[in-house]
Amino acid sequence: MDGRDRDIDTGLEVLRTALARSGPSPERTCRAVLDALPPGRASDDIALLVARTRVFGPEQVADWDVPRDPAAVPRVRAEAMARLEEWGPAEAGFATELILSELVTSAIRHGSAPIHVRLLRNRKLICEVSDGSSTSPHLRHAAITDEGGRGLFLVARYAERWGTRYTATGKIIWTEQPLHGGGAEPGADVGDPLDQWADVTL
Repeated sequence: MDGRDRDIDTGLEVLRTALARSGPSPERTCRAVLDALPPGRASDDIALLVARTRVFGPEQVADWDVPRDPAAVPRVRAEAMARLEEWGPAEAGFATELILSELVTSAIRHGSAPIHVRLLRNRKLICEVSDGSSTSPHLRHAAITDEGGRGLFLVARYAERWGTRYTATGKIIWTEQPLHGGGAEPGADVGDPLDQWADVTL
């Protein structure tokens, strides 16, 4: 919104005015901003990103603080399964139980306090496991003789999407899966997660 003939503060005020007058949809917001640009051919490329956010109601969220103790994993798993039974998507139970077990165990072994688990029920089921470490895990093939190293491989196999989000106090590993069917079943051949997620850095 700035240029050679306009101060950046003036441009920001034009942007604020355009956003205040924009409509309820992202498309109308983009149009209002583009219409506020000065006439004539722009000398720079323009990138405009508008996102609509949603606030989850308390009935759509379940969360637990987790002590850094391996004995806490079964408790978290049981409480999560109980909440899923309340929400109704029984088909997501197996995958969610496995995903939470692997992510919480990894946070306890390799992360740092505080460890927190959150489930979000929307059009998809989102599982989040956060801890105080900013070190990101990496998906890899474990050798037959390795005692560990398969946790994220299993997460990638049973989650529809997954990734890492960094925060001011550490990181969150999140997964997304269908609420009703559509997920991988035990023993199903869903391909190689390393091939499927080669473009994701975790």
